[in-house]
Amino acid sequence: MLKSLTLSAALLIGTAAATWAQDPQSGGTLNFVAPYGSSFGTLDIHSTPATQDEFPAKAIHRSLYDWNSAEGKPELELATNVEVSDDGKVFTYTLRDAKFHDGKELTAGDIIYSYQRIAHPDNAFPGARYVSGVVGIDEFVDGSADSISGLKAIDDKTLEISYKEPVAEPGYELMRVNAAIYPEGAAEAADFQTSPVGLGPFKFVENIPGSRITVEKFEDFYEDGKPYLDKINIVLLDDASARDVAFRNQEIDVSVLGPSQYVAYQADDALKDNILEVAEVYTRHVGFNPDYEPFQKKEVRQAINHAINTDLIIERLVKNKAYRATGWLPISSPAYNKDAVPYAYDVEKAKQLLADAGYEDGIEFEITATQNESWGLTIVEAIIPMLADAGIRVTAKPVEASVLAEVVPAGDHQAFMWSNVSGPDPYATMKCFYSETTRAACNYWAFDNAEFDAVFDEATAEADPAKKTALLSQANDIVQEEAPSWFFNYNKAVMAYQPWLHGLQQNATELAIQNYEDLWIDDTAPDSRK
Repeated sequence: MLKSLTLSAALLIGTAAATWAQDPQSGGTLNFVAPYGSSFGTLDIHSTPATQDEFPAKAIHRSLYDWNSAEGKPELELATNVEVSDDGKVFTYTLRDAKFHDGKELTAGDIIYSYQRIAHPDNAFPGARYVSGVVGIDEFVDGSADSISGLKAIDDKTLEISYKEPVAEPGYELMRVNAAIYPEGAAEAADFQTSPVGLGPFKFVENIPGSRITVEKFEDFYEDGKPYLDKINIVLLDDASARDVAFRNQEIDVSVLGPSQYVAYQADDALKDNILEVAEVYTRHVGFNPDYEPFQKKEVRQAINHAINTDLIIERLVKNKAYRATGWLPISSPAYNKDAVPYAYDVEKAKQLLADAGYEDGIEFEITATQNESWGLTIVEAIIPMLADAGIRVTAKPVEASVLAEVVPAGDHQAFMWSNVSGPDPYATMKCFYSETTRAACNYWAFDNAEFDAVFDEATAEADPAKKTALLSQANDIVQEEAPSWFFNYNKAVMAYQPWLHGLQQNATELAIQNYEDLWIDDTAPDSRK
């Protein structure tokens, strides 16, 4: 179980552990589900931030680090050892012996090539920020240098990465799927988009648009005895009802559950014992725009938090498929404050805070939101009458998800409701509240607080991981006090799995993304899987 479970018994709840004690079996086919769209956007994982595209990429590719779900932290993946300089700025990696699917041996040059491709300004790839702290990145981006000087190949199996400032854990960035390592020059090949080559446990076989991607076991994968499975069909099923039918008919082996299905599966004796849960690193909230005058007052922002019966909404509407938010950082974050207390539901206190702020007659504002049963218009409609009891008059402005993703970074709203990534790296997460971080980057609240900045600056300069984490926890406490959002909940991700499937990981970064090499099926699986 996750190491950080000791912080809260609510972090992980899973019923699969008892069945995982069996010895893994080799062979068989897994029908895995990509539930977040009706298509895959691209097979070039460098170019996309979409979780949907991570499903095939996680089978085909590998990154320098990976997420260890059991310990709740990044760990080395493509290296066997790392040495860190005393000042925390230089990391020297000894690379493991590994082969790409085309037979090429992994070298330091492949990693340098991949990171420079990700960072190249002409590409505008989302992962460019993962190497933004490396020495020489500024010269590379402005075109005055042809390479990133802080990336050095000491020899084929030794890589050195130098950072401009001390880094406590580069793995948080370099474990990302869209920071995968490609063979040097591979992305320029004419067939790369249709036949990707990686270091992962499975090699690409075919892509049937609108249906599935199929991958097969890579016999030369660097982990002895893995993967266990012979083949995986990564099936497109974005409709929850269709997933439910397919799962109940044993056509697929996993299914991501929404609130209504979560309740139904818990009540079904045939399904309730094969449910996996985890507190994912997503915070659902209503963010306030300080350009709208009432939200410049902390008392107004706090009043909104007090005026909403958050626990009732989580129970009745979200069907308890969530954990109550006490601030921004989620339960699974190493900097989560287990002693933090959420804003109490107190209408009279909300009224008093409004009066203290000079709004005795209340305020009115508009919440821009998209349709989503867990954090969208359904929730906005529920809080409108609660806020009205405190004299806060709210209307909803419905938009499509793509529009929400445009108007929030642009500040084109009075308030917005969204689900935003809040981990696993507490430093990257809290940087979104730093005054020098732009709205376009992730400071959607235009948060500007001198006390927070001072603590965050101290955390930036701190090389000791434990001290850095403590400072980031302190920064999170400041955000809770300042209330730039109504803190709603942290997502409880839930996945149902068939009883013959084993090896699933309680992945707090995204439960549906699994290390496929650890999955296996037993003899009770249908003949179609054997």
